[in-house]
Amino acid sequence: MTSPMTDLSVRGTVTAPRYRRVLGVGRSRVLQYVVLAAAALFVVAPIAPILYQSLVDRPLYEAGGVFTVANYTKLFTEAGFGQVIVNTALLAVMTTVLTLLIAVPMAILVVRTRLPFGRVLGLSMQWPFYISSLILGFGWITMYGPAGFVSVEVRELIGFVPWNLYSLPGMAMTEAVALAPVAYVFCANVLRQSDAALESAAQVCGAKPLRILFTVVLPMLRPPIVYATILTLSASIESLSVPLLYGTPADIKVFATFLYSNGLESVRPDYGVLGAASMIILVVTVAMVVAQARVLKKAQRFISVRGKASRPRRLELRWAGWIGAVAITLYVIFGAAIPILGLVFRSFTLIFTPLQNPLRTLTLGNYAEIFAFDDYTRSITNSLVVAAVGAVAVSVFALVAVIVARRSTFRFRRAVEYLALAPQAIPGIIVGIGFFWAFALIGSGGVLGPLLQGTLLAVIIVFGFTVLPTAFSSIASSITQIGAELDNAARTSGADWLGTFLRILWRLLIPAFVGALILSFVSILKGYSAALFVSSANSEVIGTTVLVLWTEGETGAVAALATLQIAITAVVVAVASRFMKGHASA
Repeated sequence: MTSPMTDLSVRGTVTAPRYRRVLGVGRSRVLQYVVLAAAALFVVAPIAPILYQSLVDRPLYEAGGVFTVANYTKLFTEAGFGQVIVNTALLAVMTTVLTLLIAVPMAILVVRTRLPFGRVLGLSMQWPFYISSLILGFGWITMYGPAGFVSVEVRELIGFVPWNLYSLPGMAMTEAVALAPVAYVFCANVLRQSDAALESAAQVCGAKPLRILFTVVLPMLRPPIVYATILTLSASIESLSVPLLYGTPADIKVFATFLYSNGLESVRPDYGVLGAASMIILVVTVAMVVAQARVLKKAQRFISVRGKASRPRRLELRWAGWIGAVAITLYVIFGAAIPILGLVFRSFTLIFTPLQNPLRTLTLGNYAEIFAFDDYTRSITNSLVVAAVGAVAVSVFALVAVIVARRSTFRFRRAVEYLALAPQAIPGIIVGIGFFWAFALIGSGGVLGPLLQGTLLAVIIVFGFTVLPTAFSSIASSITQIGAELDNAARTSGADWLGTFLRILWRLLIPAFVGALILSFVSILKGYSAALFVSSANSEVIGTTVLVLWTEGETGAVAALATLQIAITAVVVAVASRFMKGHASA
């Protein structure tokens, strides 16, 4: 007969859970190897054909290719690639600097200070991200181009127009307006989750609000700033739409337009030169990712979310807060509201020019044209399917990849991170070319060809490839602030790595996951360049259809289709925001 104390001791014993093993290997290790293999296959599929193409003397579809480095020699001697590199570097640096100057201060002001109308300004700050840079560039030309409405009024007022869209600074400003919301979301997510104890300590020591912002809050934003910098640089290098709209009239070539003119527009594309150019950019971007890893080598210095956390206390800036509110308002109005409103208004007019009152040509004909043709309506349906399926699949994979790379003892965890970020090294056009050849090679056997060639599945895979770095970076920038003691407590109780993820880390990362979901959905919905080579007549999406309409001069139909895209995105973001409210405790 046991004593009461012995019985109580037995009841209080915690039994560690037992997990099934697969072929003698723990389930956590199996999942980690599956993630590594999937990421490697995902990245190698488009890169291998491009690398091979850069080292042979003829197109891949021709037999008898001979290995050579002549493509690289030709690239720097005959193709005029030197000036392209200079233009691309200038555009990337200017765009990145402008993006960070816009996004980082605004994120701090909206999240960490008592900003007048801060909630409204925070929501409106994300408007430019709702549309593609192609559509935003079209709106800017409509309003700020040489014959735009705003340009005409400014010229009549002061005698000249103090800006020039058809220049590298003009491209950089438009790209910065389009990319600033991404950097803003990265920084805002981290600021919302971070503990305010350090700021409270600074206040106790007598520090003023502005000093707290510069000495405490801003240094804690290094991880999201680094991620945003790398993504912005990569996006600037691979951007096609704005350089195509602005650079073509001014004969300014950057990397993306170089590929476009020597690939899609060329009667006899030089695939060897295109492959060589792509590999050079790949090396440059990999170097940036390595630099990013070195900067964040001691990420534990930025941890501020632990088992206990205090409620963030917003700083009072007084008159400086009103200056910040005015600056954000100007950005929203002139960077997004005026071009978007001009674009929407263009969709309801027959002719849109400052030389004639547009109210006299109001019409619904542009929308009637969209819904009258099956090709246009099918592109809308296809975009919704591709964006929804692709966003969910990519966000789930990115979440697991982040946990493997950042919160496991997996020996190849660093390789998982590099593989997840590698797609940002390849421009969308080259992604499309690489997957086109990959699908052609896979489909040559006859089994997978019907599933991968010219289908929606092919478009989903291609867009998923392009947005994986965005989803990964969005989640990774938040996990750096979750203390490792939470994992250790679960492991001490007997949970394995996968159990810790499912029971603890997943719940803490719900806001970051939803943010990645939204970013991925919007990025896929507004994308187009990666799908140019893998889509067919039955798998066109909004972006590719808009590009075709724009090249044909159908500006009214472009504006109508873009307006529908904006409306769809706004509805999705509103629904996602409602979901986030229900998980505020996370």
